[in-house]
Amino acid sequence: MPKKPDKEYGFDTHCIHTGHDVLETKTITPPIYQSVAYPYESAEYAAKLFRYEIEGFMYGRMDNPTNQMFEERLAAVELTEKALATGSGMSAIFMACLHLMEKGEGFVTSNKIYGGTNKLFTETFPKMGFEPFFVTDSSDIEVWSEGINNKTKFLYVESPSNPNLFVGDIPALAKLAHEHDLPLVVDNTVASPALQQPVALGADIIVHSATKYLSGNASCISGVVAGSAEFIDNMREKDYRNIGPSISPFNSWLLLLGMETLSLRMSKHCENAQAMAEFLENHSKVESVLYPGLKSHPQHELAKKQLKGYSALMSFVTKGELTDAKNVIDAFDLIIHTGHLGTTKTLATHPAFTTHQQLTQDERIALGIPDTMIRMSIGLENIDDLIEDMDQALAKIK
Repeated sequence: MPKKPDKEYGFDTHCIHTGHDVLETKTITPPIYQSVAYPYESAEYAAKLFRYEIEGFMYGRMDNPTNQMFEERLAAVELTEKALATGSGMSAIFMACLHLMEKGEGFVTSNKIYGGTNKLFTETFPKMGFEPFFVTDSSDIEVWSEGINNKTKFLYVESPSNPNLFVGDIPALAKLAHEHDLPLVVDNTVASPALQQPVALGADIIVHSATKYLSGNASCISGVVAGSAEFIDNMREKDYRNIGPSISPFNSWLLLLGMETLSLRMSKHCENAQAMAEFLENHSKVESVLYPGLKSHPQHELAKKQLKGYSALMSFVTKGELTDAKNVIDAFDLIIHTGHLGTTKTLATHPAFTTHQQLTQDERIALGIPDTMIRMSIGLENIDDLIEDMDQALAKIK
């Protein structure tokens, strides 16, 4: 298949083939171009390249053949014209937002976002002169509308969110954004394009922590921004080139391999997570469970419309006190205690004292993150083994 297919292919075909021309590279596996520089054909060629008048590879900080393969593959499955790979998910969010604003301008965002994103928006951006407006009732489109003013440059939503599993109404948010001539930026990390393609729902720009499901096995820190050719090209030529949040060719290669099994993995993730969520919801030692696949989830009906599956991330609140939640975490045998998600192995963490510990207790409570919440990323193991391990750990609550 050519790097840019001249016909429409199915999702899984894009995940396996797009971006890599096997006849051009003479390999069925994408090669790693582990080089920081490329030879220029002539002085005139180099001059045109640096003026962005022709396509080609300029320097490893801005572009790389292996990185380009991943970017083209991700753009194809996210239904965008182009994509730009970055060194981490946080750098992808930073670059996308930075490129949309000038000093003194701002944006409207849900407050149901990852803790690191929260700190980027509340600490780093204000120092740079950016003014975020946080929507506290993220399910109310009118509250979003009230936050928009003449300095607003975009709307931002993480859906489903980490760790609250809030599901944003992407079509409604896109409609609101476009009524004000603004783009809608969606963090699609938790769903992945296998379960949700926000552009098909009206979104304009997509960001990912590619470290998670796109990789699938916790092997590489990486991120990606996807959007129109104009937006991506302009960002690459300016802010990306100036700041240098580059991804390594090796990590792009790992992502290319990971994407080949994305649909298969996400299907199993969803199956296992649904079973675990139902088990937890009926457990006597569990206060509540947040998982979009449960009828008890506040946006369950919306999730059914927007998602092809409910992914593997969930949170549950134990009964008892802080020490009870810690005892459960410490009692896991098969389930791994670590601050990650989206990998083949089942992971658990305590958001109040790991991913969201940089927030105050009042801030965490306002975001719906009590001290007894445990976040789970359900892996691909035998579900009976996972449930057995969970059951024995919950037995530590007296």
